[in-house]
Amino acid sequence: MNSPGKTSLVFSPDAAMQKVRAGLGRRYRAERRFRRFGLAAILLGLLFLALLLISIVGKGYSAFQQTWIALDIVIDEQQLDPTGQRDPAVLATANYGALVKDSLRRMFPDVTGRSEKRQLYGLVSGGAAFQLRKLVLNDPRIIGTTQHIRVPANDDVDMLMKGHIDRTLASSRRRLGDDEIAWIDRLADENRIGKSFNTTFFTAGDSREPELAGIRGAVVGSFLTLAVTLLLAFPVGVATAVYLEEYASRNHWTDLIEVNINNLAAVPSIVFGLLGLAIFINFFGIPRSTPLVGGLVLALMTLPTIIIASRAALKSVPPSIREAALGVGASRTQTVFQHVLPLAMPGMLTGTIIGMAQALGETAPLLMIGMVAFIVDIPGGVTDPATVLPVQIFLWADSPERAFVERTSAAIMILLGFLFLMNALAVVLRRRFERRW
Repeated sequence: MNSPGKTSLVFSPDAAMQKVRAGLGRRYRAERRFRRFGLAAILLGLLFLALLLISIVGKGYSAFQQTWIALDIVIDEQQLDPTGQRDPAVLATANYGALVKDSLRRMFPDVTGRSEKRQLYGLVSGGAAFQLRKLVLNDPRIIGTTQHIRVPANDDVDMLMKGHIDRTLASSRRRLGDDEIAWIDRLADENRIGKSFNTTFFTAGDSREPELAGIRGAVVGSFLTLAVTLLLAFPVGVATAVYLEEYASRNHWTDLIEVNINNLAAVPSIVFGLLGLAIFINFFGIPRSTPLVGGLVLALMTLPTIIIASRAALKSVPPSIREAALGVGASRTQTVFQHVLPLAMPGMLTGTIIGMAQALGETAPLLMIGMVAFIVDIPGGVTDPATVLPVQIFLWADSPERAFVERTSAAIMILLGFLFLMNALAVVLRRRFERRW
């Protein structure tokens, strides 16, 4: 019997189960919505990535082919070596361009006007003379003979052969006139024009002419710069991580150092370029636009990443390893360098490779130290003028010629390939050597 003034509480199992089911239903529906949103976000990201890659590959794959024109060139002794001494100094300064022009005039004898001749000579790249010069210097015995030589075509001819110039447009809207297209068609009918693998793209340095431009100088400069970065950043970063994690006492100073290391990892890269300009170039006098100063700047930028990754790798080693080593009489230094550090090294290497991949794709800090210079020669050391692949891409992207568009995209493909390989190497190292405790 209930007391007066008190409300009786009646427990109904069915009503409680209905509330529980209703709550579970709402939570399950919310979870399904979240999964769908997450899946949609992933698919959207993959779609944009696919569109980006398709755009880059679609514009850049044609750069791996180059148009050539086959010429029958008379290696005239009277023009190259009138004395017949075969002096390399004389041969090196001869007018090889005149031989190329003579060959074109013999192929098209009906071209007589000055402007028409200029257009005819423009079908062939300016690099044809240098190619012929190299051929003669390597084998002077060909002087006095007629050589069938494939020389690179002009970039506009290359674009026409690759379908990037619309023949149906009016002559005023094309970079090639009707006469030039007719000459090209005649060369095609005679099998004197075609396309082959563009070895120049991989063996030459930069050039003002798109058909002669290559990435070898930028690739060599990138590897020299990364070598300096690795030699400086890896030992310093690992040593810093070992000291902070294994030896440093916990106080306000170490806390301040840790906070600043974490903050440096988020500093914009161009700030490191300004630091390199002020310290390494203006104060220490290191030459601009060299892999040495570029490596110093990228080492400063990469250090926080390596330190953070190395400390995380050291923390992942179980304390029992340290306790066991100390328990059998090992000193603290022996424990760290003979037991802890070898177990943490795979994680350190993974973090280092990721940091180096980040450095490989950097452009802004290197622009500040002058690595944006036009460099034709292949660098032979860390003190030679050089550029790097991202800066080379930046320079080509600013060029107005249509042929540089495909070379820009092709260089981006090469850079993405290097980044993919470096990240794949990091994954392989982690899976191969990492121990799970």
